Amino acid sequence: MNNNSSIHSLPEQPRIFEMFIDGQWTRGSATKSVTRYSPSHNLPVSVYPSGSAEDVDSAVTAARRAFEQGTWARGTGESRSVVLLKTAELIRKHSEELALCETFETGKPIAQSRGEVLAAAGIWEYAAGQARALHGDAFNNLGEDMLGLVTREPVGVVGLITPWNFPFFILAERLPFILASGCTVVVKPSELTSGTTLILAGLLQQAGLPAGVVNVLTGPGSVVGQRICEHADIDMVSFTGSTEVGRLTLAAAGGNMKKIGLELGGKNPQVVFADADLDAAADAIVFGICFNAGQCCVSGSRLLVHRSVEQSLTAKILKLLEQVKIGDPLDESTQVGSITEQRQMERILGYVDQGRREGAELLTGGHRIDSAQGMYVQPAVFAQVTAQMTIAREEIFGPVLTITAFDDFDQAMSIANDTPFGLAASIWSRDLNTSLRAMRQIKAGRVWVNTTIAGGPELPSGGFKQSGIGRETGRYGVEEYTEVKSVHLQLGDRPRWIQA
Repeated sequence: MNNNSSIHSLPEQPRIFEMFIDGQWTRGSATKSVTRYSPSHNLPVSVYPSGSAEDVDSAVTAARRAFEQGTWARGTGESRSVVLLKTAELIRKHSEELALCETFETGKPIAQSRGEVLAAAGIWEYAAGQARALHGDAFNNLGEDMLGLVTREPVGVVGLITPWNFPFFILAERLPFILASGCTVVVKPSELTSGTTLILAGLLQQAGLPAGVVNVLTGPGSVVGQRICEHADIDMVSFTGSTEVGRLTLAAAGGNMKKIGLELGGKNPQVVFADADLDAAADAIVFGICFNAGQCCVSGSRLLVHRSVEQSLTAKILKLLEQVKIGDPLDESTQVGSITEQRQMERILGYVDQGRREGAELLTGGHRIDSAQGMYVQPAVFAQVTAQMTIAREEIFGPVLTITAFDDFDQAMSIANDTPFGLAASIWSRDLNTSLRAMRQIKAGRVWVNTTIAGGPELPSGGFKQSGIGRETGRYGVEEYTEVKSVHLQLGDRPRWIQA
């Protein structure tokens, strides 16, 4: 437990926020407010209006007007790029304010929050380039009397629902690409972590974004989120969160057959072959399970290791875990902060108990750390885990690692794919043939070879199977929010069907 004194001070009063609708700060129809307490310090840090379906309707009306009558969708990619670049500049300028707000609301270490904010600025810069690069296609092979064109047009009004684990970074993996395509947006951040999204709304306004193009609502998902998913005048919904809520999103969107983008749960394998660099693998495995206190959809929570190196790798992992600094997220040296909410901590500890009952061997951790404030969980490592155990099949969303041994390549691939999820995977081998074979056979939207949770906005992210629908970031992330139109241009006279 890291108890070093913090160089950052806690707020004396919570920050009071309003919703952002049609370019104006407003409480909308809200008669109640929600106070967010820092999960690390049990101190009120933010107060939000509790929005309603009526506020969703107002925001959608503004977004529809901005899309149909405004200049955003009909303007040039260059004009959109200018606003996105200015937003990135403002994010960098306000990075410390954003990072502190993120840490206060999520409980993640300040160094991590700062890194995510600056990385998010880089994503906005990348998306600015994609605004200018978005293009269609031409078919000049239809004969001398016909020219074919394929155009990409913005899908329209997008409802964007983001989660509490990476509120600013996941927003950056979606919002600038949606804007680059020319769409307008109604954003609903998690009611636990809305602060940085609302701060960003103000920065977008400073950057010159027209009124109504981005609207931010706060309130419960069961009210605000549900209305966004059901709304007949929203053309597409992008949701990031659990697979269970993803299913509800799909059902709610069926009314007007919206386009859907979903990034959902994962039970991601770290596959370590006998010839792997075990020191490198151990460090990455510890990072992968501890990063964001394990509250990460691409967390490498399932270690599949060749039986011949299982004991050696396990020993290295346990030794490294002893060095991980857990504690006050305002301390610059902290590596793992607080669990974000009480319910999630209870869920994690419940899975630890479940693993014990099912016969897995708890090698270390799996308990709440005693502290005057905060919800800190000692990372847990389970050995002797079979593929049928609950802790090997269900997403825990916490710092819990399961270890399962395999005997050969085919068995490793079978265990890796024996899951309803397919979000991410990591492969560890010095042999190129083994790595490529595994990369091809593992069913996951993102695969890392000899690394984990790495990369930038150039490549797309998304899931196979029940881990999601669609792709974010990269050029795919802009195209996701467009409709494709085919155009046939007749050159000269069309041949007559009825002859004179």
